[in-house]
Amino acid sequence: MVLPRNQILHGDSLEILKQLPEKSIDLIFADPPYNLQLSQELWRPNNSRVDAVDDDWDQFESFQAYDEFTREWLSACRSLLKDTGTIWVIGTYHNIFRIGVILQDLDFWLLNDVIWIKTNPMPNFRGVRLTNAHETLIWASKFKGAKYTFNHHAMKAFNRGKQMRSDWEWVFPLCTGNERIKVNGEKAHSTQKPEELLYRVILSSSHPGDLILDPFFGTGTTGAVAKRLHRNWIGIEREASYVEIAQNRIDRISPEPYDENVFDIRDKKRLAPRVAFVRLLEAGLLLPGQVLYFRGDPEVTAQVKPDGRLIFNGEEGSIHQIARKLVRDGPCNGWDLWQYKDSTGTLNPIDVLREMIREGKY
Repeated sequence: MVLPRNQILHGDSLEILKQLPEKSIDLIFADPPYNLQLSQELWRPNNSRVDAVDDDWDQFESFQAYDEFTREWLSACRSLLKDTGTIWVIGTYHNIFRIGVILQDLDFWLLNDVIWIKTNPMPNFRGVRLTNAHETLIWASKFKGAKYTFNHHAMKAFNRGKQMRSDWEWVFPLCTGNERIKVNGEKAHSTQKPEELLYRVILSSSHPGDLILDPFFGTGTTGAVAKRLHRNWIGIEREASYVEIAQNRIDRISPEPYDENVFDIRDKKRLAPRVAFVRLLEAGLLLPGQVLYFRGDPEVTAQVKPDGRLIFNGEEGSIHQIARKLVRDGPCNGWDLWQYKDSTGTLNPIDVLREMIREGKY
């Protein structure tokens, strides 16, 4: 089967997933049925009926039937993922723990469980439980030790310049207002997800041009966000009404023209050619025996050995190994932490010298 890029495939997910080529997908986002097991109608204190999730597609005869369904679609998704691909699955307490077990049974490697904390959750009107104020996303790679996409530096922008956390709180209300798609005044889909949520998922774990699969496409949020970010996508949806809504929604989107400098958010330093520290000595940018100063405490110094290793308090190691000891085994990058004195006596990171070599100046 030729990959149907940027298309909605109308039909049963379990059947269509088996027809797609193996190892062809970079990223999967799955919002499967939650199996909410609602046994009665819900009413607010003012006697108005709650528009709950009671669709046929969320009904299963038993936990065993739900587990069999989950195992089948997750197995198919694992076959479709590239070895470098990852999968995100969203759910609630009704199903996410069962999904987590099955993911591990199928040899996926769990990377994170992310808590989407809702700013406007629906109250528990009967007052017999805590208000359900979050949903859980599981992020997993195909197997332990797999190399996968994570735009670590870009995600800091969503957390005030700090490393992104697994509790996503200050954005992402329930999908309401103009974003909520309605037909004849009623919600078109009972579990439509906000675009902000998919924006963060897609931006964090894919690159422009990657192929994203959503096996439970619904009203097309994944496709809409993927199109804006210049990712390719495939949606699978069995309900004809949802297919029509999603297609109309995506057709109306006109993304800005692709410009690699704008849309490629990968850390440019990580993509740059590797430069060994000893190359700085070969080029004469540093000298054997020269003193380097540790950033933040210029009283802490080390000397450069002719082979590119540092000597500090009688210990030898690479720029990274010695720096790691100084920060007590915390995360560190020796290129940023070690400094040299230039001809004016000013301290500069040794990374300045590395960039000179990358730019062909030495």
